[in-house]
Amino acid sequence: MQHWIFLGLAIVSEVIGTSALKAAEGFTRPWPSLVVVAGYGAAFYFLSLTLKAIPVGVAYAIWSGAGIALITLIAWIFLGQALDPPAIIGLLLIVAGVAVLKLFSRALSGA
Repeated sequence: MQHWIFLGLAIVSEVIGTSALKAAEGFTRPWPSLVVVAGYGAAFYFLSLTLKAIPVGVAYAIWSGAGIALITLIAWIFLGQALDPPAIIGLLLIVAGVAVLKLFSRALSGA
């Protein structure tokens, strides 16, 4: 169970780092730049802990898929990014793929 907590922390850390990228303005603003570096550093640290129990392909698929969905949701809510129907369908497919991996994949047996 602990590895799923680490994976969740890796996802949240990556989302925080990515969310600060625009504000960092090409790493010319110190505080947002620090958030980016700390977010990505924590994300890779927690992802490395996750890989002790979850296969790398599955962990990366869940990490990246959940990250994409969360970043897009944040951009839509807080940054006014428009989402058209194909974008929404694509995001739902990503979320569905993560759910299929978690719920049905035998690649996670023992994880």
